[in-house]
Amino acid sequence: MTEPEVRALTSNIGAEFSNLDLRELPPRTRAQLYEALLRHRVLFFRGQGTMTLEQHEQFARVFGTPMAPPTIAVVAGSRYVLELDSRRGGRADAWHTDGAYTAQPDKVTVLRSIIVPPHCGDTLWANTVAAYASMPVPLQRLADSLWVQHSNDFDHTERPPAGDSQLAALRTRILRTEHPAVRVHPDTGERSLLLGNSMQRFVGFSRTQTGILYELLQGYITRPDNVVRWQWQPGDVAVWDNRSTQHLAINDYSDALRIMQRVSIRGDAAESIDGQTSRSLDY
Repeated sequence: MTEPEVRALTSNIGAEFSNLDLRELPPRTRAQLYEALLRHRVLFFRGQGTMTLEQHEQFARVFGTPMAPPTIAVVAGSRYVLELDSRRGGRADAWHTDGAYTAQPDKVTVLRSIIVPPHCGDTLWANTVAAYASMPVPLQRLADSLWVQHSNDFDHTERPPAGDSQLAALRTRILRTEHPAVRVHPDTGERSLLLGNSMQRFVGFSRTQTGILYELLQGYITRPDNVVRWQWQPGDVAVWDNRSTQHLAINDYSDALRIMQRVSIRGDAAESIDGQTSRSLDY
């Protein structure tokens, strides 16, 4: 078997693997991929267009236990695969971390491109560990003390297509959670910022104060030197660690069709630097 090759894409985030068929991975390679994910935050693989839904789910198990999304139905014939179709609102065009509105944000996401527009529809990822490390110490100390309320009451409750009663029932389920603004990575012990577009407010701060603080902290995450950009081809697979990244799908393809399929890996409650963990809230 040809040894896989890995190439870092930037100094802060992202690596591309080649000479690898994700449908058949020996145990040694599985361990290598997980170690690479912790180091590079996002991994990319070209030429995986022959994967079936079942093989997609099986590959995702390299990184943990797959789970069905809490508010959107999965693809017919699968247990865990969520389809993001641009014709049905599948345009995640704001910086976010998957599942941040739940008490246990997604650990890892495994995304495969099915149909992509030519020369557009790229995705950006940012390193939230490097963002925290780059902040001045006084700002780090402030962030360490902050708690943040997240909710899916922003675009996950959009009106579904007419007649889709199952999707309507799922999308009216509103979730709300409080997380530490700075979480400790359970595998590496690193500190990272847990913010993004599902954030509603900093606990104890007004809306105006929240906006100022958010722009200040989020600005460290999305600095150009902290971001990697991927231009999709059909059959590409991207894997990212939601515990140390945010991402954004660029919405620059007008009415062109873009379809992606995603499997999420079950995560743990975020832990603050003093050992407190995320807490679910009820409406």
